[in-house]
Amino acid sequence: MRFFGKKKPPFSKQLAVTPPTPKPGRHGIAIAATVKNEADYIADWALFHRSVGVRHFYIYDDGSADESIAILRGLLGPEELTVTPWVSRMVDLSENKPLNGQVIAYTHAVLNFGANYRWMAFIDVDEFMLPKTGNTLEEALAEVSNFPNISLPWHMFATSGHKTKPKGSILRNFTLRGREPITRKKNAMNFKCIVDPCEVTEVSVHLFGTREFGEQTSNDAGFRADRRGRKRPAFYSAKNLQLNHYYSKSEEELRAKLARGPASPGPRSRYEERVLIAVRNIEADQIEDLAMIEFLDRNGIKLSGE
Repeated sequence: MRFFGKKKPPFSKQLAVTPPTPKPGRHGIAIAATVKNEADYIADWALFHRSVGVRHFYIYDDGSADESIAILRGLLGPEELTVTPWVSRMVDLSENKPLNGQVIAYTHAVLNFGANYRWMAFIDVDEFMLPKTGNTLEEALAEVSNFPNISLPWHMFATSGHKTKPKGSILRNFTLRGREPITRKKNAMNFKCIVDPCEVTEVSVHLFGTREFGEQTSNDAGFRADRRGRKRPAFYSAKNLQLNHYYSKSEEELRAKLARGPASPGPRSRYEERVLIAVRNIEADQIEDLAMIEFLDRNGIKLSGE
């Protein structure tokens, strides 16, 4: 990708939209995700989220060269899966800024598919939404069903002591996470969102705006805050729904993550520094979290290879 001038400019990473008009009978929850070469874990991701009530998966494929898409098509029928080719390396020449392909994918999902659903979640394939109340995502969202914009803080899992990639499910192998997701430590926290797509007016990767409430968002227990307020400890909650982010996986996989480099334009050294700082912060104060395993066992959820 070519940039004019001496420095690569920052991403243009927030878009304004007109909310779609809801279709009669819209219901349920869909996921929109960008994917590239996720074959190692994408089966567990799809099986788990289907088991907790996801109606449809909108997958934006960023040129995967592995079996990611074939695996999804082997698990999900056409009524559950839409795959859109999404190799998007674009620059806005008027602003001399690269465009964030993930933001554009999320915007495309809202505008083209959102009218069919009560909820849309925007997460990555290393992120899993774990119901803490009830057995489905919609049951876990019952307490905030009257609000259109939910922010879930990352619960960050690092290596859990694994030197090499362990056999079996990511959800059973990685059980050590950072104690608290809300922290002032650099690069140790962020959010992903579940929204009413028919209320969305602004789209970015980690924050959405809605028609009536602007950038105001709610945690899973109904406590509301603005962009800055949601980073305060009072906003933290995993009462009803917990977002598990399996960030580095094993040390072997962490090295591979660093070798691949950033998905977006930017200095490799800065990316490596950010990733390693995040892992150190996670592992500096860890607790064992078995909530996912208990949920799988209680509900008899079978993952790949089980």
